[in-house]
Amino acid sequence: MSLSDKDKRLVKAFWAKVAPKAEVIGHDALYRMLSVYPQTKTYFSHWPDISSGSAPVKNHGKKIMGGLAEAVAKIDDLVGGLLTLSELHAFQMRVDPNNYKILTHCILVVLAVYFPEDLSPEVHLAFEKFLTNVALAMSDKYR
Repeated sequence: MSLSDKDKRLVKAFWAKVAPKAEVIGHDALYRMLSVYPQTKTYFSHWPDISSGSAPVKNHGKKIMGGLAEAVAKIDDLVGGLLTLSELHAFQMRVDPNNYKILTHCILVVLAVYFPEDLSPEVHLAFEKFLTNVALAMSDKYR
């Protein structure tokens, strides 16, 4: 699912609004994933605390949103731009690529909560396409 130039413009404009709240959005999306999809907890079993507001959840949520910021910056070449992250998650962490779809859904839900006026149907579609392409880029090394 390729991103049109219009999609890219919408994603970048929406991200400019999201970026100042990225840390809290990352935390909320990750905590939502861990709560709603308990099978995802297996990747975080080494954390002493996965409750809402815990330091590990906050820190990893921040990393996730940093990865998305990187993806926005490299929107024209997501596979190349996210190569290092893809390799890390595929070879070292061995994350199930289906979890990227789960996480992107959780991110969209949280974005809808924080930005109900800004996440118009058009922006929602563009950002969902973007997140789908990010998930595919992150899964690239699994193939």
